[in-house]
Amino acid sequence: MHDDLIDAVDWAIAQGIADPKRVGFFGGSYGGYSALMAATKTPDVFACIVDLFGISNLVTFMATIPPYWGPWISVWKNRLGDPDTEAGRAFLVERSPLTHIDRAIKPILIAQGLRDVRVVAAESEQMVNALKQRGIPVTYVTFADEGHGFVRPENRLAFYGVTEAFLAKHLGGRCQPIGNDFAGSSLKVETGAELVPGLRG
Repeated sequence: MHDDLIDAVDWAIAQGIADPKRVGFFGGSYGGYSALMAATKTPDVFACIVDLFGISNLVTFMATIPPYWGPWISVWKNRLGDPDTEAGRAFLVERSPLTHIDRAIKPILIAQGLRDVRVVAAESEQMVNALKQRGIPVTYVTFADEGHGFVRPENRLAFYGVTEAFLAKHLGGRCQPIGNDFAGSSLKVETGAELVPGLRG
């Protein structure tokens, strides 16, 4: 999967569409996992990373799969790896972004809905803590009233306001000042407010 994404980046650069020094990665859910893989597998390719409720550790993720996904657990174990077996667990560990945290070097924005039962907040929190311990620039924002995705428009707008400022700082280009973008939103800056222009804790 990641090789395909890198091939796409290489193609866009070769075609003159993308500036190799200004390529960012943005993903949510499985795309968030992809974003964290980009941060830890090919850190030199991307100038910055945006992860929205992404999986950081496949072992802990599978341990917190919600009950209503029960019928799929056997399928997941077959396709991803069975954490109940030594071989399966090793496979999952190797493919978890958190395992390769020592490779992360680029600024990361991570967002999480605290009511998420699909990718629980611990997935983001363990990534944020590991990045902070290594001194990697990380901004972490949470939404107390959101789950796996944004239901409230106010929260969506607040997140995009932060994201626009973050991307403008690391990729260049214009952005509208954050201003009143948080009006009516539950957005809370857990860490790294000073790393995004106009963001307040």
